[in-house]
Amino acid sequence: MAIELSLAGRRIVPALAAALIAHGAAVGAPTTTRFEPFIEVGGTALALNGKGTRYRLAFRVYDLALYTTRHVATADELLALPGPKKLHFVALRELSGTDLGRLLLRGMADNTPSLQLNRHVVATTRLIEVFSGKDKMLPGESFSMDFVPGKGTTFYIQGVPQGSPVGDDEFFNLVLRIWFGSSPADPQLRDALLDGGHD
Repeated sequence: MAIELSLAGRRIVPALAAALIAHGAAVGAPTTTRFEPFIEVGGTALALNGKGTRYRLAFRVYDLALYTTRHVATADELLALPGPKKLHFVALRELSGTDLGRLLLRGMADNTPSLQLNRHVVATTRLIEVFSGKDKMLPGESFSMDFVPGKGTTFYIQGVPQGSPVGDDEFFNLVLRIWFGSSPADPQLRDALLDGGHD
């Protein structure tokens, strides 16, 4: 029995090593999406603050770009920054729309006191509806969130607005906390979005 386990171990260890090497290579890889350096939201010019890739294990999930009115290098700076902002995503693998919406909501809940989150039930429900309304996101398809102070957040799928703006200024900060809160979805992605995300 000891010999059998040893032989099994010899087969498993190289496989684990290969997986770890692949994961390390993926983490250091540049984004595959070309994001525009400048865009406009609500009549205001925004610049690409940073870009990065979301990973789960060794798999690329989506590329993400953050656009702001001026460059910010910390999460606190971003959350305090006035003016329009944009989050633009490009799927890198097939994603369930319903699962994506639930993951976004869970990310908000992980970074927001429940009493504060409960103030935004209408907006969070709309977020779930937007993504649940699309059965799946295919590789190369995009979705985004445009925030304009005093007007709210507009969700887009493939560049098409999904209804009117929802939520207030606080709601979009809750959305930002998914990636920039105390328990970010991916710390390496957070850092890439704040350091310029250079390839």
